[in-house]
Amino acid sequence: MPYSVEGKLVVAISSRALFDFEEENLVFDRDGEGAYIDLQFARLDVPAREGVAFPLVKKLLAFNTPKAQRVEVVILSKNDPVSGLRVFKSAGGAGLALERGVFTRGRSPYKYLDALKANLFLSANEADVMSALEAKCPAARVYPESAQAASRHADEVRIAFDGDAVLFSDEAERVYQRDGLEAFTRHEAANALRPLPPGPFKPLLEALQRLQSAARTEKDFPMKVRTALVTARSAPAHERAVRTLMEWNIAVDEAMFLGGLDKGAFLKAFEPDFYFDDQRGHIDSARAHVAAGHVPFGVANIR
Repeated sequence: MPYSVEGKLVVAISSRALFDFEEENLVFDRDGEGAYIDLQFARLDVPAREGVAFPLVKKLLAFNTPKAQRVEVVILSKNDPVSGLRVFKSAGGAGLALERGVFTRGRSPYKYLDALKANLFLSANEADVMSALEAKCPAARVYPESAQAASRHADEVRIAFDGDAVLFSDEAERVYQRDGLEAFTRHEAANALRPLPPGPFKPLLEALQRLQSAARTEKDFPMKVRTALVTARSAPAHERAVRTLMEWNIAVDEAMFLGGLDKGAFLKAFEPDFYFDDQRGHIDSARAHVAAGHVPFGVANIR
């Protein structure tokens, strides 16, 4: 019987984002693919340790019930099919209901994102993430050593987003990079009534809102979604961000306009399952407290 992912929140995730394969990856780098495949096969019955995105995936899959399958998680990996055996076996042993996977043995897997209708791609490989973003799929490079807060708030998925170059385009960030803070503030105040163009993660926020609404329709549904905008904007530049979300008919649960304050401390308090930002400095601050994903998009990432 044909299966469809239409209407679902679809997350494509690499093996290293889901499981801690850092030790195995060192073997690959040192001894090559053959040694890596042999090691993964030898460890077939050894459950892989949880990776940085494992808690998020576990929570998202809890939105699926016998009545409705709202979330689809697909392994999208540069691993070989033999190593894929361990991925699926470890997932099954950990209670993750994962049924679909694509293993490309060294080739970038991003070209399959469109066929999957993915709303998010998480990978430890920056080149793959950049290719996914170019293909218009929300994508982030995960840091395996990030701290995790997902063990808290077991009945709630919490996602936090930066604004410019993540939820919104980098239009305003370009003004800031070129002309400084005062020019940025004047520009945003003057354009407060003009919605910002969408950034790469607008589709994910839309999908999360659909998931949130769908869960609310089922009486006493145990899982919830909570979203936050965490931005360096401050008044009066905050108005354009708020009005843009209103124009998109998207609501976030919390908004933090920090005006240069360290984001890490606020993310520590919010305790998101994942935080997405385009600037490495903010990611370095965040990942000391929470799982974080770098979005290599926009002017701040031009080298």
